[in-house]
Amino acid sequence: MSFIQKLPSHLPYEWLVGLRYTRAGRGAANNGFISFISLISVAGIALGVAALIIVLSVMNGFQKQVTDRMLQVLAHIEVFDPRGDMPQWREAETQALRHPSVRAAAPFVESQGLLQQGSVMRPASIRGVLPEAERKVSDVANTMRQGRFESLTPGSFHIVLGYALAGGLGVQTGDKVTMLLAQAQQTTPAGMLPRMRTFTVSGIFESGHAEFDASLAFINIEDAERMERLSAPAGLRLRIADMRQAPQVAAELEKSMPGDLVMRDWSALNAVWFGAVQTEKKMMFIILTLIITVAVFNLVSTLVMTVTDKQADIAILRTLGASPGSIMKIFMVQGALVGLLGTALGVGGGVLVALNIDVIVPFIEHLLGVQFLSKDIYQYSAVPSDMQWPDVVTIGLVAVVLAFLATLYPSWSASRVKPAEALRYE
Repeated sequence: MSFIQKLPSHLPYEWLVGLRYTRAGRGAANNGFISFISLISVAGIALGVAALIIVLSVMNGFQKQVTDRMLQVLAHIEVFDPRGDMPQWREAETQALRHPSVRAAAPFVESQGLLQQGSVMRPASIRGVLPEAERKVSDVANTMRQGRFESLTPGSFHIVLGYALAGGLGVQTGDKVTMLLAQAQQTTPAGMLPRMRTFTVSGIFESGHAEFDASLAFINIEDAERMERLSAPAGLRLRIADMRQAPQVAAELEKSMPGDLVMRDWSALNAVWFGAVQTEKKMMFIILTLIITVAVFNLVSTLVMTVTDKQADIAILRTLGASPGSIMKIFMVQGALVGLLGTALGVGGGVLVALNIDVIVPFIEHLLGVQFLSKDIYQYSAVPSDMQWPDVVTIGLVAVVLAFLATLYPSWSASRVKPAEALRYE
């Protein structure tokens, strides 16, 4: 037992012995093998933790980029009047702007229809806006590839198309397209016909979001009201200080604003997409946690072999008065140290890679002569990363808890060793 005397005495002896068992004894080949397996356990836990942090950070990065591109076109909150139009929209705008979180408001009209050019027809969401007000609630005016967003003047019947929508129709700025609105029908001797109007393409935008670029078109709000036979805008689009607070702000506005208004925040508009992303993140978390679980099984094997190898030491400690609980603490300290060390290395490595992935990935691409993301296919040329500390903390806690659980059975087994039987052949 002289090795205990060589260690600092300010720690409980359970900690001293447990720390000692994490290192191989000099001249003990079996101890060296056990220590090697401990290193494998540390490496496995570190690899699993780092992989989980990096993957979730990349997924968060893609989600953030897609969300940012959505919000170039979408407002944070939309306010509707269930009657179809909002005659008192200016009063409602003033009331909304009184909320401390609301930064801007803009009226709009939303329609669903078809755009036709020659024999080609494409479905489209037609949004009537005031160009100068729309700039305050969305960034679509900053994504123009051709023309100017301000060309949407009243009575001009100009239209701004998404890049993919314009490509599908085969039009450029200056070309004509025909708009058909089924919900705004007109009666003729031949029956009910959709309202039709020819528009001139005055601009093309590219938000980077495939759905909006392929289906969205903008016209002036007065032209939209005329097409829909409305006397006022259909509602308001709001931008707030923090988009993550949109559901809360929408609920507060619904209570404070007069009238029977309907609030819809941007996350509710894309609930299916966000639900799919969250499900994917949860499944990825579970799958990659299996890497940590495999390393934890190695830790169980290490502790079981340590208990078998140290039965004589355990017996001597018991004869000196150590309780079964103290024996359990010794091996729990050993396992916990391996788990903490692996988790710390994994968190450090994962955070380092996640924060520098914009440098690491291009280096690997240059080294191997490959490109992981082709902009022509994915619309992204770089791998994004958005490391979130709550994710890091959760991953670290899961790894530590799994490592702690792995120590329970081997530690309990060590506490059941009978001194007489263990020392019989010593």
